[in-house]
Amino acid sequence: MAMHSLALIAKSKKMINAVEIADTMKFSKNHLSKVLQVMARYQYISSIRGPKGGFVLKKNADEITLLEVYEMFEGKIQTENCAMHYQEKCPFNTCVFGSMGDNFSKAFESYLRNKTIADLIN
Repeated sequence: MAMHSLALIAKSKKMINAVEIADTMKFSKNHLSKVLQVMARYQYISSIRGPKGGFVLKKNADEITLLEVYEMFEGKIQTENCAMHYQEKCPFNTCVFGSMGDNFSKAFESYLRNKTIADLIN
């Protein structure tokens, strides 16, 4: 929701408000408002009130990585944890999933680190 909203704000030639974003993306307006508040608190967007108001980016779209947006809401990606949450209590000598979970997490983190909001709109 945050990434899509930032991309719409960056792509828009005019200010875009929460209702327009929610309608375009089929998001819940109430949930979206909370997401937008968080992004404003972290200085990614600012809002202008009034009939012609809406949101604008406070940073350049090519400087905002998808990783920082993801981590703003979900926290740091864990790349070395057991998907089954066994940690020390695992009954097996080697993980039944091999290194697939770690590899996926690392690839996902790398992808997000190397993509920006600008990449989503170009």
